[in-house]
Amino acid sequence: GLRRKIAEQMVRSKHTAPHFTYVEEVDGTELVGLRKRLKGRAQDKGVKLTFLPFLMKAASVAFREFPNVNAVMDEDAFELVVKGDHNIGVSIDTPNGLFVGVVRNVEQKSILHIATELQSLVDRVRSGTASRDDLTGGTFTLTSTGSIGGVLATPILNHPEVAILGFNAIRERPMVVDGQIVPRHMFYLSPSFDHRVIDGAVAARFTAALKGILEQPESLLLELV
Repeated sequence: GLRRKIAEQMVRSKHTAPHFTYVEEVDGTELVGLRKRLKGRAQDKGVKLTFLPFLMKAASVAFREFPNVNAVMDEDAFELVVKGDHNIGVSIDTPNGLFVGVVRNVEQKSILHIATELQSLVDRVRSGTASRDDLTGGTFTLTSTGSIGGVLATPILNHPEVAILGFNAIRERPMVVDGQIVPRHMFYLSPSFDHRVIDGAVAARFTAALKGILEQPESLLLELV
């Protein structure tokens, strides 16, 4: 029954919204270093600090310049409904299938606060104790298979949302920086968009804004610390 519901949602999304995916390469060296420096402090507070809270907060900051990406489609009225709350869903893999848990009001929370809520949310979803509020009301979704592997994925929109962000594996590779070959931690962002309401230029600028934030992630620590 669950697989049928997931299948119905995916088919509805693909048949309703014309998808397109935009891919950008990001130098995550600073992000990897920042997480490494903060990981122990978070652990002292009982919080597991993954990369996802950084991605969620970066998306929230980018929404200030690109509010139409944090939106849903009202299909009956054929209207774009822009949301003021940044309720970011995260795809969660469980033995019973894939669920999207929602962390609400990311715009009002620090990295540590987001990480704390995300950890609790994942635990509830995987234990089967998540509430309806935990699984509904999202305005934007983040999906990641980076811990499993894979260079690139093209995610399907979580209808009626108009955008979803794919976060892929971080891998150390030789890169040319200032004329020198140096090791850098690189990864790809692969967001998908509803082309009815999000043009390619907007998608490119939004993704570029995310890239800029993630390549200089220290600025995120100024957000409600």
